[in-house]
Amino acid sequence: MATLNYNHLRYFWAVAREGGLIRAAERLNVSQSALSLQIRKLEARLGHDLFERRGRRLELTEAGRIAFEHAEAIFSAGRELQDRLAAREPGRRQVLRVGALATLSRNFQLRFLRPVLGREDVEVVLRSGALRDLLAALEAHRLDVALVNAAPPRDAATLWTSHALGEQPVSLIAAPGRLRDGEAPEALAAREALVLPTPESAIRAGFDAWADRAGLAPRIAAEADDMAMLRLLARADAGVTLAPPIVVRDELASGRLREAHRFDGLVEPFHAIVPTRRFPNALLRELLDAAALWDGVDEGPAA
Repeated sequence: MATLNYNHLRYFWAVAREGGLIRAAERLNVSQSALSLQIRKLEARLGHDLFERRGRRLELTEAGRIAFEHAEAIFSAGRELQDRLAAREPGRRQVLRVGALATLSRNFQLRFLRPVLGREDVEVVLRSGALRDLLAALEAHRLDVALVNAAPPRDAATLWTSHALGEQPVSLIAAPGRLRDGEAPEALAAREALVLPTPESAIRAGFDAWADRAGLAPRIAAEADDMAMLRLLARADAGVTLAPPIVVRDELASGRLREAHRFDGLVEPFHAIVPTRRFPNALLRELLDAAALWDGVDEGPAA
């Protein structure tokens, strides 16, 4: 087979990533016709059509998907090589790209990053998103680590490793006026409206199982997929809130809120997902080693 033209491959990769010629042409600052010509040359070189048109959309063929996977690996490896080697230049600032679930405790994120925050030789880039997007960014080498609250499924083809960092307890929390001395948590949950994490949360799944065993049909005042919003709802006395106590640490310390019941066995775990790389970011080992010394994660201001 003739030598592959990597300029053609890069043009194809851009179109596949952008989902069409228009946005790819704008990003590459070339005309659509020039872009189409380069892709046709690549298809001729490979001997396969890479796209098929469906209405106004371009969709990858089976050969196109295979080519895209290889292009992702090739160009991501190139970016990774530049980043790793550039970071070793004297006086060059190291960049740590961190992704986190949008719903993850800010307090946990800050604690994980604390060893490198404020260092003059380190720049931390923080991004949030859904688990699927974070894992895709890891595999494309756009992130160095992803912080999540559940270890995602892994198989032999997975190009990352999950490091368990710790866990924090989960409780029913409420304003003092909602509580009665000696009242069982089942009675509290039956009597008061509840503020809960959304159903896709692992915490919510554990609570729902507890409620089912107790024969409860809780009255839900609000649901939120973000710990910061759960904190605001608890502060606003919207109902009895299910959350890790650290989320409202300041309010518990001041007496504005009280911990009504701490669940046995119901915790929010924390994991760092790290991609398998030939040139891993040196900062990650420092952060993981520091996290290994944690005594739980109940530290720092509520967030």
